[in-house]
Amino acid sequence: MPLRGLEDLAAGLAAQRRKWLGLDGQPLVPRPPLPTGSRLVEIRDFGSNPGRLRMFVHVPAGLAERPGLVVVLHGCTQNAAAYDIGAGWSTLADRYGFVVLAPEQTRLNNPRNCFNWFRSSDIRRDRGECASIRQMVERIILDHDLDRQRVFVTGLSAGGAMTSVMLATYPEVFAAGAVIAGLPYGCADGVPQALEAMKGGRTRPARDWGDLVRAASRHRGPWPRVAVWHGDADDVVAPLNAGEITKQWTDLHGLPDAPDATDRLDGHPRRLWHGPGGEVMIEDVLVEGMAHGTPLAIKGVEAPHGAAGPFLLDVGIASSFHIAKFFGLTGEVTLHPASRTGERPPPPEALPGVSGTIARALRAAGLWRR
Repeated sequence: MPLRGLEDLAAGLAAQRRKWLGLDGQPLVPRPPLPTGSRLVEIRDFGSNPGRLRMFVHVPAGLAERPGLVVVLHGCTQNAAAYDIGAGWSTLADRYGFVVLAPEQTRLNNPRNCFNWFRSSDIRRDRGECASIRQMVERIILDHDLDRQRVFVTGLSAGGAMTSVMLATYPEVFAAGAVIAGLPYGCADGVPQALEAMKGGRTRPARDWGDLVRAASRHRGPWPRVAVWHGDADDVVAPLNAGEITKQWTDLHGLPDAPDATDRLDGHPRRLWHGPGGEVMIEDVLVEGMAHGTPLAIKGVEAPHGAAGPFLLDVGIASSFHIAKFFGLTGEVTLHPASRTGERPPPPEALPGVSGTIARALRAAGLWRR
């Protein structure tokens, strides 16, 4: 084929590609509307987004004096809004004046909408999905002048395992985290190992678990505080994983394998590890009789938060509240009008009547800058 013919063919293919790809190079797929009752708002401009995730936030009308941030990571087959409604995080945010950030997986990355907690390209610092979540955290902190000392992360199942990833890869960012029905960082590299870890659990000495986290960044402490929640009847992610997570973090905190205190939280056994100053550094709650999911307390509760559903189980213990309390977010607070300091205007494509073509032209002409 003559050179001119090759050039024409290439130009045609490029035009077709532009038709089907967005500005960031990701295929344009329909974005379903948020479910009724969702308080979340999508933010599309938060960085290079190497993990190709979506960012949703809820900023209450009133914020605490030192507003904190809770990153909430959904499980497989879920999305950000459904899990936020079910676990009740935005409701708690309205009551206590903190901000919710809810990253969302896409089916382009994982057909079951699971965060890829087992794929090396997504669980290494400054790469893939964990880097996208870190970019979201930075965007929302800057937009609303949030307290960098009060940034937390929690998640269920694959979101719980991704919580372990975030705590390991960015330990300087998070003051504490809560892993629900999740797995320890570094327990799997690839799908076969992930399935093995989920079904039977993988055991290692505490030092080996700790070394995996130490190798994930240059950080050498202080380390985040960690809460671990698991149902003892979980047949999706083996409860053995809860004990392996606590081993990982007791090693990092220099604490003994055995807890220094035990009690019962709303009737369920809890193990506690305290630091030198008396603060609870690690807590482990085993919800008796519970299958795979996030524990809720809905029935018979006055003004409950959350809603029961698949993997959102009304078993009489409100894990989201107890986790927020572990994070230090539920004390008496005075709410102030939400600060908009540093908030950026919406991207042009979010404005009424602005098409993608016009938005691209505005950016290209330098008339719209981040």
